[in-house]
Amino acid sequence: MGFNCGIVGLPNVGKSTLFNALTKTTVAEAANYPFCTIDPNIGCVGVPDERLYELAKIAKAKKIIPTQVEFVDIAGLVKGASKGEGLGNQFLGHIKSTDAIIHILRCFDDGDITHVEGDVDPLRDMSIVETELMLADIESLEKRLVKLNKKPHTQSKDTQRTYNLMQEALSLLQDGISIVPKKGSVSKFKGLELLSDKPVLYVCNVSESGENDYSRTVKRYAADNDFDAITISAALEVDIASLTPNEQMEFLNSFGMNQTGLSKVIQAGYDLLNLSTFFTAGPEEARAWSIVRNSLAPDAAAEIHTDFKRGFICAATISYDDYIKYDGELGAKAAGKLRLEGKEYVVQDGDVMHFRFNV
Repeated sequence: MGFNCGIVGLPNVGKSTLFNALTKTTVAEAANYPFCTIDPNIGCVGVPDERLYELAKIAKAKKIIPTQVEFVDIAGLVKGASKGEGLGNQFLGHIKSTDAIIHILRCFDDGDITHVEGDVDPLRDMSIVETELMLADIESLEKRLVKLNKKPHTQSKDTQRTYNLMQEALSLLQDGISIVPKKGSVSKFKGLELLSDKPVLYVCNVSESGENDYSRTVKRYAADNDFDAITISAALEVDIASLTPNEQMEFLNSFGMNQTGLSKVIQAGYDLLNLSTFFTAGPEEARAWSIVRNSLAPDAAAEIHTDFKRGFICAATISYDDYIKYDGELGAKAAGKLRLEGKEYVVQDGDVMHFRFNV
């Protein structure tokens, strides 16, 4: 499953710089002028999880396959983007296909880097971008409702329910009320494919000196409104991305950090989308799989192949801790730690699973 995130924000806030660091590439041109990202750059990154490598050692796996997260670097939005200003609303459509939004906010002063609004104010910048998403949704909903109103007598119950949800969402947005889901919740409007109802992670892009008044202001706002916010120095992350793992740890320690920005974004993204991880491990490969928390065993099986769910019999399951403690599947089985779980089993984070099925 993994997940994908659209990286949004005003021009020159560090979106492409962070994208480069996260994907360990220089695909996105980072330049000191607006709109240097013209097409949405897309990069897939393996989710860092030390547990996977420990499992692979024990299973003597030939291949290690982490779950994936996809980052979509979207061109900078400005006031009037929903009406075609800047590069226009062609880029708003790129946000529709993402699971969540990473909203980059400039939280540093630098006279050499132009700010399209003239000065640094992350809460104002946040409002500009979110207002454009809301305005684009208002326009979209109004057009869709006009079409549905032309066929009032042919609506099914599902269509009527969708119609009512669209009216409710439109009313809220027209009143300037945000419909962004709170942390850990799912928007009731999710099926409408709106731009402004996706889970949001605010990322404060700071200088190398770290946390400051700008970032603290954003974090207070996020905490007060039940959102997530983290702090990253995109400039530092670019340096970190070019280092070996050992060099990275030394570099992080020298700045009093214990994890990379990628790890922080992944962890926050998992929490944002309510995801967890299960594993499969054997001599051919050790692999991590992402699922929605509290998923049942057949739904986890479907992540591997739909036939696994269709013909689900049971899931041979070992907790990660037991797999490590008893040196793999045989040791865990001998210790009575291998369980056969049925269709109602709620998969736990870190479970090592082998599905039995018949189709």
